[in-house]
Amino acid sequence: MKDMLSLIAAIEASPDTARDQLKNFVRSNSFPIVENDTALFFFWDNKPTESVQLLNWVFGLESRQHLQRIEGTDAFYLALELPHSGRVEYKLMVERGGRRALIRDPLNPLRAFDPFGSNSVCPMPGYTHPQWAELEPGVREGRMETFSFHSEIYGGTRKVQVYLPTEYKAHKTYPLLICHDGSDYLRYAGFKPVLDNLIQRHEVKPLIVAFIDGHSRNEEYGADPRQPKHVVEEVLPAMKTRYGVSSKVEELGVMGASFGGVASLFTAWTYPGVFGRVLLQSGSFLFTDVGHHDRGALWDPVAAFVNQYRKDPARIDAKVYMSCGTFEGLIYYNRSLVPLMRKSGLELRFVEAQDGHNWIAWRDRLREGLTYLFPGHLWMYYD
Repeated sequence: MKDMLSLIAAIEASPDTARDQLKNFVRSNSFPIVENDTALFFFWDNKPTESVQLLNWVFGLESRQHLQRIEGTDAFYLALELPHSGRVEYKLMVERGGRRALIRDPLNPLRAFDPFGSNSVCPMPGYTHPQWAELEPGVREGRMETFSFHSEIYGGTRKVQVYLPTEYKAHKTYPLLICHDGSDYLRYAGFKPVLDNLIQRHEVKPLIVAFIDGHSRNEEYGADPRQPKHVVEEVLPAMKTRYGVSSKVEELGVMGASFGGVASLFTAWTYPGVFGRVLLQSGSFLFTDVGHHDRGALWDPVAAFVNQYRKDPARIDAKVYMSCGTFEGLIYYNRSLVPLMRKSGLELRFVEAQDGHNWIAWRDRLREGLTYLFPGHLWMYYD
């Protein structure tokens, strides 16, 4: 990084002008500074600072890396080589007066949001923000409706948010996709404008999407037998009663990410022949070959299910799209299931991305997943 080396040399040559040199450096650059496959992370806010660490969620990298101080200043930097098409979410741990604070990068305006807050984002040169992720000019928007029903299986009231394509007519039938973690997909992955764009482009069939949420999410989605029963015996009939839902197996789908991926695969496996389309993103498909896993009791039902699934993968007869980030530890488990699924006769597309376990990574795979499972009549021109 020539600019960084020049800055350090200038400060060494004229320590009295360090503050002005740093101000000019900040004013003249966008951060992180990315050149080829190297990202330069930089921190300076003109306050006394003891140390700065970069916290990342990239499997294979040290999760905490110290930034190096520029001698005689409170400015810090770290040059990190990253995959060319990578997209990295991160935070900074700043220590002052013996106290540490976890913050977003104050010099980087790019942010990604999730249920826990937000992170700073470093996109590498090969990463492209998808145009179809934002509502395109002139697109006719579908509409959202909400209904609630009493769940006999879980007890209490459950809410379903429903996406209806702009051309929806009550006397017609449409494919249905049931989406776990629906509220998060809508809020953090922008699922509605994605649907609006892809349907208007005729890349995806006009379809209905039922966005559902768990109440005790990790427990319910972690291979809990109640969840498949809830989806198939409560949500699906409720949707068929209220809307024009297709009766064709190949037009009924279920999807989810992380534990939502487990819930989706578990539902398709528990009720074979109900869903002909399955979309799995970064599924938490923990399994064991010998001994025990070390992830805690929450994962016990997950490991038990995936171990069982690996013995009988042909039980599922569906077209499956599966994606996972190479920056997440789950990549091993997802990769390991691919040859097993294909050997069982599943029609499967598996995609890896240089990204992590986050909502933008899942958003960025939606076009490929939806066009693979529910292709519109113009998709043949792009695939």
